[in-house]
Amino acid sequence: MKSPFVVDVKPEQNIHTTFLVLAKEIRQKKSGDPFLSLMLADKTGEIDSKMWDNAAEVMDTFDRDDFIRVKGLTQNFQNRLQLTIHKLQRIEDAEIEFADYFPASKHDPREMEAEVRALIASFENPHLKALLEGVFADEKIATAYRTAPAAKSIHHAFLHGLIEHVLSMAKVALFTASHYANIDRDLLLTGVILHDIGKIHELTYHRGFGYSDRGQLIGHIMMGFQMVTEKAGAITGFPDKLLQLVQHLILSHHGELEYGSPKVPVFPEAMLLHQIDSMDSKMETMRNMIEKDNRIDGNWTGYSSALERAVLKKVRFLDETPAAPAPTTKPAGGPVPAHGGGGHKPQQNSLFADKLTQAIKSN
Repeated sequence: MKSPFVVDVKPEQNIHTTFLVLAKEIRQKKSGDPFLSLMLADKTGEIDSKMWDNAAEVMDTFDRDDFIRVKGLTQNFQNRLQLTIHKLQRIEDAEIEFADYFPASKHDPREMEAEVRALIASFENPHLKALLEGVFADEKIATAYRTAPAAKSIHHAFLHGLIEHVLSMAKVALFTASHYANIDRDLLLTGVILHDIGKIHELTYHRGFGYSDRGQLIGHIMMGFQMVTEKAGAITGFPDKLLQLVQHLILSHHGELEYGSPKVPVFPEAMLLHQIDSMDSKMETMRNMIEKDNRIDGNWTGYSSALERAVLKKVRFLDETPAAPAPTTKPAGGPVPAHGGGGHKPQQNSLFADKLTQAIKSN
C-alpha cells in the first residue's frame, strides 16, 4: 500500500510517494524556462503540485492519467497545501495497487445491487416491475450501474457512487411516498432508479473520471431516455401513457431548464424526484467539501461554485476558536448548479439491507 496518502500529508513534510496525474499543464517562468503545474491524487484527495526546476527533462515522459513517483516538499501556500516536486518518474501500472488511487464507496457494490433488486421485487405495478427487471437483466447495464460514479466531480464522484446515490434517494423516496397521499410509490421509485442511468455511458471511469465522446455530445439525460424507451419497447403491451410518465421523470429530474433539464417537472412524482435528487447531491457535496477541504487553517472550506458558498466546518467550529470569516467573494465565472446528476459517503444511516427491508415492509 502506498504511503503517505494525501489526507496524511502535512506542511513542511518531505515525501516520497506515488500519485495519479489528474491534470498536467506545461507553463513558462518569467525566464522562459518551462515548469510543470500538476494536480495529483490518490483515493483520499488531491494536491496541487509544481515542478519548478528540471521540468524539461521529464515533461514529455508522462501524461494525464499516468502514475508517477515523486520526491518533494509540501508547503503552506495561501492557506492550502502545495507540493513542490524535486524529482519525478513515470511508473507502470503493474507497480501500483489501483485501489490506492481511485475513490470508491465503502459499501459492497454487490450488496447495493441486491438492495436495488429487492426494491424492484417489491413493486406492485406489473409494467414498471417488468421494465426495471428488463433493464437489470442486461448484464452489461447491471455491471456498469453498480460500478459507475454518479458524477465526474461534484457529488458521489467515486466508483459505485451512482448506485449509492440511488439507494440514498430511495430511502427518502420511500418516506415521502408514504407521507404524501397522492404519490405513486412505484412510479417515484422507478424515477429514482432510472433517472441517472445514462451516466453509465456518459462518464468514463476506468482510470481518471471524465466524459465519453457520446456523453459530451448527447448527455446522460437523453442517453437514459433512449435506453428506457428501448427497454419498454421490448415489453409487450407496455402502456404508452405510463411510458410517457417514466420518460418525463428522466427528462425533468434536473428541475430547471437552465440546469440542463429539457422539461420542468409537471406532476407530483416528477417534482419529488427532482427535490430528492437535488437534496441528496447537495448533502453529499457538503460532506465531501468538508472531508476533502485542503485549507490548512480556519473554520470554512473554500468557495464552491456548485453550492455558491463556502461551507462551515462545524466540528472544528464547535471545538476550536474561529480563525477566519467565511469567504464572501465568489471567484470569477458563473456558478455551476449542484443538481443531481458527481467523494465517498460513509454515513452510518445510509440505505442498507436492514433499513431498506424495514422501509419496504412499512409501505
